[in-house]
Amino acid sequence: MKVLFCTDGSKTSFNALENFSKWHRAASVDIICVIDWSFLPDEVYIEESGFANSCANVACSIIEKAKNEITELGMNLDEAYRVCGSASDSIAEQLDSKNYDLVLMGSHGKKGLQRWLGSVSREIIINTQTSGYVSKENNNAQKILFTTDGSEQALHAIKKTINSFNFENKEIHLCTVNEDPDLLFLEGSLDANWLLEIQKRQKMFALKTLKEAELLIQESGLTIAGKSVLSGQPAQAIIDYSSKENIDLIVLGGRLKAKHTFLRNSVNERILENTKSDVMIIKSQSENIE
Repeated sequence: MKVLFCTDGSKTSFNALENFSKWHRAASVDIICVIDWSFLPDEVYIEESGFANSCANVACSIIEKAKNEITELGMNLDEAYRVCGSASDSIAEQLDSKNYDLVLMGSHGKKGLQRWLGSVSREIIINTQTSGYVSKENNNAQKILFTTDGSEQALHAIKKTINSFNFENKEIHLCTVNEDPDLLFLEGSLDANWLLEIQKRQKMFALKTLKEAELLIQESGLTIAGKSVLSGQPAQAIIDYSSKENIDLIVLGGRLKAKHTFLRNSVNERILENTKSDVMIIKSQSENIE
């Protein structure tokens, strides 16, 4: 697996690296550290202020620390890039330049206007076509939750993760969500018989969906510790389950879309925004799923 590790030198970014290494020690990792002075006013002359040299020295130190960390964690170090410019644009350009399987990032979980994973992580997750792993805090990397809605994208995400990750001594959970019919804004929801019929069909579909995913996992020789049909608003149900079970990593399937539309106002977005667990989104297109 070819991974691009994005770091600003923060503990959060190195937590992401450490968490990920517990799942996939054989990864080949590139490092990117961006010297972002796009926030400075135009009147500031960077070259004359000595600010450029100061930033360059800091970036070099961060990269050296990342190199040592990657080696100590048992992963393979490839290239390191020190780039000047907008962080989100620079990372996106690097992702476009090579065929990366995953972009690895830490999230500071900021509040208010920056709550959505911090601006850089948000832009990368939304606007690039590379699968992403986002981490907010250090964890045990012990419990993994596979989510499925029966789609090809969800099953592809499970298969891809099983084929790539190390599950020795890990605890696997599996869930699907039945959306509460009472939340549907339909006139028919006022009819009790209609609600009962919908719930019956939901249950049948959920059991079929779980079974498909369960067989996929079991075919790889893995054992499922817990499987559940959750009820309610999908994102919140998954967030609540992951909190209750102390899940370390949530795996989500995502479909590639046109730029500026992926994940916007989606279940994946809300999970990323509100869970403390690491989140990995495996992106795919139906016609390209293997």
